[in-house]
Amino acid sequence: MSENVLNVSDGDFTEEVEGSSGLAIVDFWAEWCGPCRMVAPIVEQLATEYAGQVKVTKLDVDANPRTAAAS
Repeated sequence: MSENVLNVSDGDFTEEVEGSSGLAIVDFWAEWCGPCRMVAPIVEQLATEYAGQVKVTKLDVDANPRTAAAS
């Protein structure tokens, strides 16, 4: 994964995404999800292209059900 993509969890989602002062993109994904794997390279490309302008994050919905259900 790109160094420009931040993994977030139930524990830090509010601080890292909702509390972000700028634009934040969240990739809600799961290991078993084929379309998620297809989109992953595009998310990483966007994170690299817009580094410093947009916060790009990933949230594993299986490991973080509270945030996934609320979003």
